[in-house]
Amino acid sequence: MRKKPSSIRVNIFASYIVIICFMTIPAVYSIITFRLHTSRYDRIIANASLANQLRYIAKVEIQDEIWDIVAGLIPFNEGRQYSMLREVRVGIAEMQKSSAKTGSGTELLSVAARTEKTLEKYVSLLETQINDNAPVADNQDVMEQIRSVSSLLDDILQDLIMEEIKSASLVNTKIHLASLWLSVIQIVVSVLTLVIAVYASTALYSIIRKPISDMEMHSSRIAKGDLSARVERPNVIELDHLAANLNVMAFRIQQLINENIEEQKNLQKAEMRTLQAQITPHFLYNTFDTIIWLAESEETEEVIEITKAFSQFFRISLSKGHDWITVEQELEHVKSYLTIQKIRYANILSYSIEADDGIGSTPMLKLLLQPLVENAIYHGIKNKRGRGKIRVEARLTDAFGMRNGGIYFAVSDDGIGFTPDRLAEVWDELHKKTDTEDLHSVYGLYNVHKRLELYYDKKVSLFIESEYGRGTRISFTVPVNVTVSEVDDV
Repeated sequence: MRKKPSSIRVNIFASYIVIICFMTIPAVYSIITFRLHTSRYDRIIANASLANQLRYIAKVEIQDEIWDIVAGLIPFNEGRQYSMLREVRVGIAEMQKSSAKTGSGTELLSVAARTEKTLEKYVSLLETQINDNAPVADNQDVMEQIRSVSSLLDDILQDLIMEEIKSASLVNTKIHLASLWLSVIQIVVSVLTLVIAVYASTALYSIIRKPISDMEMHSSRIAKGDLSARVERPNVIELDHLAANLNVMAFRIQQLINENIEEQKNLQKAEMRTLQAQITPHFLYNTFDTIIWLAESEETEEVIEITKAFSQFFRISLSKGHDWITVEQELEHVKSYLTIQKIRYANILSYSIEADDGIGSTPMLKLLLQPLVENAIYHGIKNKRGRGKIRVEARLTDAFGMRNGGIYFAVSDDGIGFTPDRLAEVWDELHKKTDTEDLHSVYGLYNVHKRLELYYDKKVSLFIESEYGRGTRISFTVPVNVTVSEVDDV
């Protein structure tokens, strides 16, 4: 079963998430712990402070207020004794609510609440006696009871304060212990984070390094010419496409090399067929027969003319094995061929060669025009009745993105021409055939077309214009600026 491909991005993201989660543990722990302890500590301090205030009210203010009333300094109904008792009662209730959360001083506060009620009862008794005009001695006895109870309440609140202090000390101890645990947790988390970071880094390095090393090794093999090398899928999403592209590149290079080898074979076949077409025994025999016939007729000038043309034709055809000649030499070559054929077909053939000035020294691929002229003679002129004419042109033209950047060549004839169906067949053979062995009547055109594409990097191709019964024009345009290492000087 094939392993599910991983992702560098997902691995890095997962590592970051794990590290961040570990790093947040101390922060979360410290926030929660110190929040709880601080809240409890604040309530303890608040209770202690409130208890201290209530002590002062119970022991000092209430007793002083009762003394002034019993001594007759202020009337009972004008005294603040009940508001003081209410303040004590409310304060004790608040501390009871707070103590329910902290769990400290609950019993003492219950006792303090009952004591406050007792104190309030004695204050009410004093009010009754004063309203009934009881003897002063009785009022003093009640005042002593009030003093005794208020002192007891003071003692209870004092014990409560001591209890809260103990609780505060305990909370402080817990805070110190939490700080210690926090330090331990931070150390443990730091070690775990370091271990995870090292592990993630090592794992990520392993995930990336092995496929990259594998691709590097295979790319080196490809660079050295071993195009059979193939990279295994690394099961890493970000590298799978790179490995696939590397394999496709190697396959494509091998395919292109094979195609180039095949193209070179076809090119060599085309060149050989072109050369063979020019030196076929039929052409040689006919030319020699013509020379013999002219010699027997004592037409010396024609013999000299055809012999010179015949010699020049083969000299340029061979060109010492070079592929490139000048435009002037190419035109001279086709002129030699036409001279021979005109002498042979004097009654049916005439020709003209027209060229712009200044283009004669421009290099071009050799043997391009003669196959087109041969095609015009044998498939155009000879298939019509009457005299025919062939016109060869070489003109400067704007091409390849430059003014006068190309030379336009055209071979025109007023022969029989192609029917639309036949022209379509010719186009199909020129563009789809890859083996000249399968070509018959158009192998000359095919050779020219293929050699133009091969030598001029497919920037140049053959164009055919034809109308049945009126003639055919075959043309192509080659660039003026061509870098050529050798041009034969014939």
